[in-house]
Amino acid sequence: MLITIANVLAGLIGAGCIFMGVNAFRAPQAAAGFGIPGTPTEDRNFQAWLSVKAVRDIASGIFIFVLLAGATPHLLGWFLLAAAGIPAGDALIVSRNNGPKAAVYGVHGATAMVMAAISVLLLVA
Repeated sequence: MLITIANVLAGLIGAGCIFMGVNAFRAPQAAAGFGIPGTPTEDRNFQAWLSVKAVRDIASGIFIFVLLAGATPHLLGWFLLAAAGIPAGDALIVSRNNGPKAAVYGVHGATAMVMAAISVLLLVA
């Protein structure tokens, strides 16, 4: 039962990553909510960098679904623990650039903590 709940939560994280990536790839200016003040989302060169982030998000979500489909819960747990470094790093970047605390803790930090918690469920089960 615990593994089923953790798998569903991991799937939601994967779907969220894919959704954010597709949305940012389709409309890079949507990344303005990332949390860094003064982000030049209308600049075509910067939009290319935002597209790189979008592809990273899509691939991260696909990795989760691949592991859900073919790996052990233990391996998925280790992957999610390692991948929690992505939103933790994003939180650090937003914080270092004087971004809003809501984005630092409420978006990126919370995502990292949820991913770490799901990974613990998968690793102890």
